[in-house]
Amino acid sequence: MERSTVKLQGYNIDSFNVDEALRYITEKKGIVITINPEMVKYGKQNPEFADFVNTSELVIPDGIGIEIGLRILGYKIKRIAGIDFAKRLVAEFSKTSQPIAFIGAKPQIAELAVQNLKKEYENLNACYIHDGYFQDDKAVLNELVNSNPKLVLIALGSPKQEFFIRNAKKLLPDTIFIGIGGSFDVWSGTVKRAPKIYQKLGLEWLYRTIKEPQRFKRIFPTLPLFLVDVITEKICGEK
Repeated sequence: MERSTVKLQGYNIDSFNVDEALRYITEKKGIVITINPEMVKYGKQNPEFADFVNTSELVIPDGIGIEIGLRILGYKIKRIAGIDFAKRLVAEFSKTSQPIAFIGAKPQIAELAVQNLKKEYENLNACYIHDGYFQDDKAVLNELVNSNPKLVLIALGSPKQEFFIRNAKKLLPDTIFIGIGGSFDVWSGTVKRAPKIYQKLGLEWLYRTIKEPQRFKRIFPTLPLFLVDVITEKICGEK
C-alpha cells in the first residue's frame, strides 16, 4: 500500500481515511504520530522533534486545527482522533491476542483503562503496564523489550512521549508505537470524554477547556497563531 502525504507547515501529513491508515500501519509497522498545532509549534523550536515527526511512518491529523489548516491549503482531509485510532488498533490486535503494552498516566490509571478495555475486547493481551511517573527510562525500556509487545500505547504527553517512542523503536523495530496523550484517563473512566456532538464537530478541545480552564493558556494563542501561519503559507505559495 502506497503512502500519500501533503505538506502543512513543513510536515508530511498522511491523507488516509481511518481504515486506510489502520491497514497501512499494520502492514508497515512503525510509529504513528497524532499531530496537532501545539506539536507544530514545538517543532519550530526543536528541529530534532520536527525531524522525528517527519521520519515517522504515519502522521495523522489529530487536532481540529490541523484539519482546518489543511482545508485552508485546499486539502479535504478529515481529522482522525488519536484516541479513536488507538482504540481501533487495540481492537485489531486483540482479535488475535497480540501483546499490547500500556505506558503512561498516573499510577493505577493504565490498569483501570486496561480493565475497561477488556470488557470490550475479551482477548486483549496486555503484556506490560506501567504508569508515566518514572525517572529511569532505561529500566522501563528494558522491561518493555522483555515483554515483547507488538503494539505500544504511550500516554506521557507531548513531546515526552515522542522522545520515549524514538528510543523504544530502536529496540523494537517491528512494533507499532503511538502516543495518545490523555487517552488512558478517558478509558479508565476518571475523565469524561466530550459528548458526541463535540466529537463530531471537532470541538473536544473546547469542551475540555470549559471543564479545565487552565488549558486555555496552552491552546491560546497557539491555535490562532497556527492558523495565521497556515494562511501566510497559502498566500506565499500562491505568489
